[in-house]
Amino acid sequence: MLGSDVLQFSATALLQHRRRTLLSLTGVVIGVTAVIFLTGLAEGARRYVFDQFSSLGSNIIIVIPGKTETSGAMPGVGSAPNDLTLNDTLALQRELTGVRTVIPVAAGNDTISFGERRRQVVVLGTTHEFLKARDLTLAHGSFLPKAAMDRGSQVIVIGDTVSRELFLGQDPVGQVLRMGGRRMRVIGVMAKEGERMGQDIDDMVFAPVSTVMQLFNRSTLFRIMVEQHAYTDQEYTKARIISVLRERHGDEEDVTLITQDAVLDSLGGILRALSLGLAGIGAISIAVAGIGIMNVMLVSVSERRAEVGLLKAMGATRRQILAIFLAEAAMLSTAGGVIGLGFGWLLLQILRIIYPVLPAATPLWAVVSVIALAVCTGPLFGVIPAWRASRLDPVLALQRK
Repeated sequence: MLGSDVLQFSATALLQHRRRTLLSLTGVVIGVTAVIFLTGLAEGARRYVFDQFSSLGSNIIIVIPGKTETSGAMPGVGSAPNDLTLNDTLALQRELTGVRTVIPVAAGNDTISFGERRRQVVVLGTTHEFLKARDLTLAHGSFLPKAAMDRGSQVIVIGDTVSRELFLGQDPVGQVLRMGGRRMRVIGVMAKEGERMGQDIDDMVFAPVSTVMQLFNRSTLFRIMVEQHAYTDQEYTKARIISVLRERHGDEEDVTLITQDAVLDSLGGILRALSLGLAGIGAISIAVAGIGIMNVMLVSVSERRAEVGLLKAMGATRRQILAIFLAEAAMLSTAGGVIGLGFGWLLLQILRIIYPVLPAATPLWAVVSVIALAVCTGPLFGVIPAWRASRLDPVLALQRK
């Protein structure tokens, strides 16, 4: 009996017992589908988070009031010993070397109105340099004017959604709207950006930092952004930032510094662990499916005793009988793996249609691993049934019960 004969015989046997074959396939298909879909979901989450934090810029250091402690709250949540101020920003501008710009950021929520139309928006107070540092784009008009950060002006730049909802197709540039009881002249409209770092840029407005601080009656900042030159040592810059602010804040280190690399390293480790955990859950499903294949094949051996006896009577060896049943198990698990791969891919495409912002895609390592596992599962769990079939006595096997 040649190898091709073994494969043909095994395929014919599987087709003759369609219900049994389908039951065996189902377990493998479910397991492989679970691995492909879950790892694709985790990979999509990883890519989404990386894309969001990549918008920080690799040369940006964000200074947040409040020092992160193991027993404390999240940075920027709750009270801090010393708040960040415009004077802190000016001090950093003077003292830091190898820095392109230092950008203050104030934030709040307010209602803006134009005629009878009103909208609640996030108001971000900053300076002219913010646009380039955050890699944002203007649709038309201009961004905030270049001026001393402690000098306010009644101008505003609005997001794409704000423009469409308030002005209904009119050109907003040059129009006057009201915000917090003030008349603000629109000087620019942002290009459509979508979400960045959990904030919808299209539903935000930008105004000079001093104006926003006056509007919300604040003397403190939400953040300070430090943009350094590409050639500057980031660790040195971070040390200098802490040194300058410690000197200003009574020799107390009361700020937290956030960089793109630190955030991505931390989140990358978490998401990798999540991907492996989800893949492990799917692998367990495949192992359970392998046990199902073994049980079904054990029943198959009992039902096909006469067939095995006839093969042996015709001269088939134990090795050939073993090969036939192992081939059946391998075909079952391989077919289940391929079908499961297709189902998993289809579910991911549906997910991407429903949630286009989530770039779900199964990593290559997961595809290779799950197919290899599925292919090996059949022969591994089919050894015992195949061995039992090869040990059958042909005379006893052909006897009727």
